[in-house]
Amino acid sequence: MSQTQSRYSNIRPSERLPQWLRRPIGDASQLETVQEIVRQQRLHTICEEGRCPNRAECYAAGTATFLLGGPICTRSCAFCQVEKGQAPTPVDPGEAERVATAVADLGLSYVVLTAVARDDLADHGASLFSAAMAAIRRRRPQVAIEVLTPDFWGGQREAGEGRQAQRQRLAAVLAAEPVCFNHNLETVERLQAEVRRGATYRRSLDLLAAARELAPAIPTKSGLMLGLGETLEEVVTTLEALRGVDCQRLTLGQYLRPSLAHLPVQRYWQPEEFEQLGRIASQLGFADVRSGPLVRSSYHAALP
Repeated sequence: MSQTQSRYSNIRPSERLPQWLRRPIGDASQLETVQEIVRQQRLHTICEEGRCPNRAECYAAGTATFLLGGPICTRSCAFCQVEKGQAPTPVDPGEAERVATAVADLGLSYVVLTAVARDDLADHGASLFSAAMAAIRRRRPQVAIEVLTPDFWGGQREAGEGRQAQRQRLAAVLAAEPVCFNHNLETVERLQAEVRRGATYRRSLDLLAAARELAPAIPTKSGLMLGLGETLEEVVTTLEALRGVDCQRLTLGQYLRPSLAHLPVQRYWQPEEFEQLGRIASQLGFADVRSGPLVRSSYHAALP
């Protein structure tokens, strides 16, 4: 049994999902079409790996989120469904071209590229984003591409130069000119260590601030999961911190426990509370806000 499993497997399961968190699977044929093309190209999507409840809706709208760097993450965040391990598969040199082929075959108009954390790589996976963006544009120049990145942090292994190296990796991704740069805080400051192992609140805010400095024409975006034990006051403080680094877009959604090996849900926030937070976020100056129980990082990403 893994350390994560031993820590959480004995926690009593949360009560049944509230009605507002239940939704039909959607158009099965649309799901099957996308899943088949993804399988043919030997790719991964966070839509499937993360069991996103909105994947049928997004597929039908011509949007999908591809997971770069393979299916194994080098970090062990306690909320995430993606498989964890310190020995991920080697980088696949053909991945970028296969992503581009899948985008073309699916006729997508908006693509979100994300990646597992690859702390084993010298550039922490920054080149995976650049290569995929270049390959997609060779096939379909008109496709809009958003990136949702890890923090590209190397820490002590980089002899105190972690922040400079992080900035260089970020600059390489931004140089490929995505239409939006997304990096999620995931939760409030008090819960960061338990929820986001290997990442920090301040480091993520610094990354978002650096993105605005390096590429002011590219909007930045971040997201939070609610239901991990945060308070309303902590959420508002976090939104204020995001605005403090000029983050312009925001997603707020309900955390749903993937399995008994993951953090339990502390409570389900009401739809009215999400509406309230959406209004608060707009008043704080976010230009675009998606706030609702089933909202995820890429939900309605293509909409203005």
